[in-house]
Amino acid sequence: MSVYDNKPDRFFDDLGAGATTRPASQLFCAGFDGGLWRCDGFAFHLAEWLPDYALREDELSVNHANALLKHNQAAVRVYTSDNYKNRGEVGEIALHAICRDFFNTIPISPRVFYKSASNDVIKAFDMVHVRFPESGDLEIWLGESKIYNKSSQAISDAIKSITRHIDSGFLQNEKIILGPQIPKTTPNYEKIAKLFAKNSKLDDFLASAVFAIGILCESGAAASAKMADASYLAGAKSELEALSAAVAKSGLADKIRIAVFYIPLQSKKAIIDAFDKRLKGLQ
Repeated sequence: MSVYDNKPDRFFDDLGAGATTRPASQLFCAGFDGGLWRCDGFAFHLAEWLPDYALREDELSVNHANALLKHNQAAVRVYTSDNYKNRGEVGEIALHAICRDFFNTIPISPRVFYKSASNDVIKAFDMVHVRFPESGDLEIWLGESKIYNKSSQAISDAIKSITRHIDSGFLQNEKIILGPQIPKTTPNYEKIAKLFAKNSKLDDFLASAVFAIGILCESGAAASAKMADASYLAGAKSELEALSAAVAKSGLADKIRIAVFYIPLQSKKAIIDAFDKRLKGLQ
């Protein structure tokens, strides 16, 4: 049994897939309780995922004696700055949680571990996971998350980031950096390591890759909602379709496999503040 078989209880509601298959898209929601958007529960759930997000596999042996220490170690690695309002870790951890929980991916390079200081901002993929589908070859999931006020700006910047990422020079450098970080205990290690090897073909790497885009932004549908009723669902699905249409228009989905995951926010400020409070408490 792998440590990655242990996951926090599910929090997000899966509200279904988008209308098109290219790019694939899915709507996830923090939900409502007592007429209120579950902001505090959202922040708590992100905190639950901190060790899984920030610690290496060999650091994840958690028991009653070291549970708080492990959360403390993970929290410190995320960031310790008071200038947190424009940081993107809320989006990164949410994308990590969705991929792990709903798609059974496994982290193979917890990027925050390799920062030289806890407040560094890393110019690389927001997530590097592997997935083993029941049928077909393994998949390397590469994440790009954006947490913005406006959805149009979020998806535009995500498209720009992924376009830069699939540049042959960037990908070749990332392969060289990430390859040695993959734990040798990872299932199918030799096959994964071969994809990341310096002399492996980028075409083979891209054929195995899924680019997961996580978009968290303020939502018109969520702004006035008090429950996930039919009106809310219709509005949020419409917002998801707009994100999918922007990716389709860019042409990226014709070149690489893309999955768009949308989490509507009632308030970006509220979730960032609530998460920062949890994070600082654990620090």
